Amino acid sequence: MTHVDNSAESQVEKVPDHPPTRKLSAGERRAALAPGAGGKRTGDKVFGGISTAAGVSILLLLAAVFIFLLFSSGNILITPGEELAERVGFTRGKTFWEFAGVTVFGTLLAAIIALIIAVPFAVGIALFISHYAPRKLASAFGYMIDLLAAIPSVVFGLWGMWTLEPVMRPIFSWLSSFLTPIFEWISGTPEKLENGEVVWQGGIPGFNYAAANWDWWPLAPDAAAFIPPARNILMGGIILAIMILPIITSLAREVFLQTPRLQEEASLALGATRWEMIKMVVLPHGRSGIVSASMLGLGRALGETMALLMVLSPGLEINFKLMSPGQHSTIASQIALRFPEASGIESDFLIALGLILFVITFVVNFIARSIVARYAEFSGANA
Repeated sequence: MTHVDNSAESQVEKVPDHPPTRKLSAGERRAALAPGAGGKRTGDKVFGGISTAAGVSILLLLAAVFIFLLFSSGNILITPGEELAERVGFTRGKTFWEFAGVTVFGTLLAAIIALIIAVPFAVGIALFISHYAPRKLASAFGYMIDLLAAIPSVVFGLWGMWTLEPVMRPIFSWLSSFLTPIFEWISGTPEKLENGEVVWQGGIPGFNYAAANWDWWPLAPDAAAFIPPARNILMGGIILAIMILPIITSLAREVFLQTPRLQEEASLALGATRWEMIKMVVLPHGRSGIVSASMLGLGRALGETMALLMVLSPGLEINFKLMSPGQHSTIASQIALRFPEASGIESDFLIALGLILFVITFVVNFIARSIVARYAEFSGANA
């Protein structure tokens, strides 16, 4: 018995120990898990090189455009403003920065008007296509919206100038007759004395002072005055709204269709109406998508040229006379209007305006990305 026990112990002692396992580093784990770890295939190398080249080419193209604009407009940026005002005839005596400020104001004003008009309509149309219309009607309606995005801007300009403008005249006249008494009650009215002095009468204290001393005051009585024809910045904003409507609608529709079906059915099962379900489930889920679509439409509106050039009667003023012609102008329309006849310093002047538009577009897109990231973080999709 003792002999057997000793034999078993000796057998146990003869079992060799396993060597300790070495822990792999992070780089070794990534290399082991990488596709084609046994050796990269030719297809992986080619595809990786093409993808890298495509990504780098975008940065190079953006840098090339910026460098061209910067170097071509360098003389304008360092030339004294008074000299430019004398040598460039279409500035009407304004320095470069004064002229740029006027056109930037008109560009932003037209784009904001377009967004205010287009976004509610686009969201409503997208909800109709995604949640209300029958499938066949929704498909046809979506096709028509996509087709609207393919219409050239010059066609919109012709249509707006010859068809929409006569239609909008009575609407602008009614709007002017409705808003002018309200603005007069808020800001008062100017009264000219016999000696030629203008005295401001009536209005709310503070508001009447602003109307009497600030030409850009948005609630001045003449801010709502309509002077035909309807070739004003409000008409330009309406044309831009129609042009960006398909873009915002298409993106918002796709976002609304991505709403989880189970969440919609759960909301309806708990007794919510269809509108309550859309308000509590669909819109929170698609909030970041709506912001993204709106910012993309804003980028299209900022750079639009031909439609505004054909519809808008240009001016070089900073005010909120939205229904008066000859008040505002945009950067893109000024470049398209002046560049064919420009030469020398005038061409450089317009290229400098293009540099400002480039910077504005870049800043708007940067802000848009920040807004989209913030809304996506608190979106209903992440709840």
